[in-house]
Order: sequence, then structure tokens, then C-alpha cells
Amino acid sequence: MQALLHLSRLIDALNERVGKLILWLVLAAVLISAGNAVIRKAFNISSNAFLEIQWYLFAGVFMLGAGYTLLRNAHVRIDFVSSRLSARSNAVIDSLGLVLVLMPLAVLMIDLSWPLFMRAWVSGEVSGNAGGLIRWPVLLLIPAGFALLLLQAVSELIKRIAFLRGALPEPFSTESEKSDAQRLAEELAAVAEAPVGSPRRERKG
Repeated sequence: MQALLHLSRLIDALNERVGKLILWLVLAAVLISAGNAVIRKAFNISSNAFLEIQWYLFAGVFMLGAGYTLLRNAHVRIDFVSSRLSARSNAVIDSLGLVLVLMPLAVLMIDLSWPLFMRAWVSGEVSGNAGGLIRWPVLLLIPAGFALLLLQAVSELIKRIAFLRGALPEPFSTESEKSDAQRLAEELAAVAEAPVGSPRRERKG
């Protein structure tokens, strides 16, 4: 189990580094978008390359950030349901979802997207827009993103199994701060479980 937990920590470190890289992609997208808008308005000059690089950067943030989002436990949950379940029940549900849904989906998407990237790489495919960019970098983001997501799914599965076996105190290595939706779900659950006639807490904010 310790060897698997070590592997999990290595995967977490990889996606943590990718997550920090994504911050720079966001900054680059903002600067390019602002610069393109200023040049277009001031000098009536524009380029499809500037527009497409913004799309490429957005695709990079979206695809490469999937594994980081899973690491941070920031993906979409049905908070009202999960907040009412025990940590063990949530760990079991998560494990089944990882094995039966997420991991097969990631493998399928890697298998389907890799040939698209290879064709674009071999042919030197270029965007059909005038002055457009080559296509293979953005197509590579698809298998790369799902590969990072698959690796993180393996890491999360290891952590949940370790938690169920008593080798970890918590099923998550990193938990994001509670969102407003999570806090509201917890408050609604508390109200539903409170005895009839008991005073209700006022919601802050």
C-alpha cells in the first residue's frame, strides 16, 4: 500500500505543477486578447493567428486542468446528497465512479484522439483560416489532457482505497475551500435534521 501511496503522491505532484503552469496560460490568453483588441480598434489590424492562439490557450487551460481539478476535489458534486453521507460512503461511491465511468472514458478518449493528432502531425495540417496556425498542438492537448486526468483518477482511487483500509485519515489529499453551494447544502441538511421547533441559525452573508 505504501508503494501505491508513493505513486499517488508523484501523480499529485505532476498535476500540481501542471495546475501552476495553467495560471500562466490564463495570463497569456488575457494579454493576447487585450492586445489584439487594442490593435484592432486603434489601427484596424487583426490576425486570425491571434484569435486562434487564444482558442489554443483556452483549450490548454480546459484540457490540461481536468486532472488538477480532480486533485483539488473541485469537480461538480451533488452537494446536498454527498454532504449527508459519511466519508466512507462517499469514498465507496467515488471509487465506483472512478473505475466504472471516469477511467474507461479517459482511456476511450485517448484512443480516439491520438489518431487525430498523428494525422495532423504527419500531414502538417494548418487551419483553414487565412493566416491560421498549425493544428497538431491543439489536437495533442486532447490525449494529453485525458492522460493527466486518467493518472489523477488512478491517484484518487489509491487514496480512497487507502482510506477505506485505514491507511489514510482522509480520502482526499487536497480539498478545495467550500463553495457557497456546498455551504448552503450543509445548512439545508442541518435544518432538515434539526428537531421540529428548534431555533434555526441565520445564514451568514
